Amino acid sequence: MAEKKKKRISKRDWIELSVIVAIFATIYITGSQAEVFGRVQQVVLKTGVMNATALNEDAYFNADYDFLLVNEKGETVDARSLKGKTIFMNIWATWCPPCVAEMPSINKLYANFKDNDNVVFLMISHDREFETAKKWVAQKEFDFPIFQLKTRLPDIYETGVVPSTFVISPAGEIVASKTGMANYNSRRFRKFMEKLSAGEEY
Repeated sequence: MAEKKKKRISKRDWIELSVIVAIFATIYITGSQAEVFGRVQQVVLKTGVMNATALNEDAYFNADYDFLLVNEKGETVDARSLKGKTIFMNIWATWCPPCVAEMPSINKLYANFKDNDNVVFLMISHDREFETAKKWVAQKEFDFPIFQLKTRLPDIYETGVVPSTFVISPAGEIVASKTGMANYNSRRFRKFMEKLSAGEEY
């Protein structure tokens, strides 16, 4: 039986391989991995298969307000001053593709509640330099306010994962939590937030 001839790599194969390597090298060198992979994951979110819902419905936990934040103006914000409000808290970073992917949906959710005094958005950046986060949000033209931790987060919020999201009710309970990306601008999640802010049962 004649030995099967090995397929030779053609010049075209080498060119295609070189282009692919060049693309990935450019992504790596420019530090735009989060942007590129984030955009890919945004496509998944748009399908609606990862719409956020009210999670942990039968397992509420008491929220811990014992932490301090710094806002974009450099002012200290004491989380204890937010008791009695509905809090949407998201822990994120510019280098995190799933964070990048879910940000547009969070910005749209924020647009629905920015005039509601009973709802607070705490978008807590995990970037080493807060200036990096501020520049990125400005470049993206997102409207939500961002914060940096001044003290460590209480253990109840330490998941070891970004993004991590928590919703705290006016009664001081964590009534929804999520690790990983989600679409937060779904009709069901908006209704859930509306009920919380109005003091209705959830």
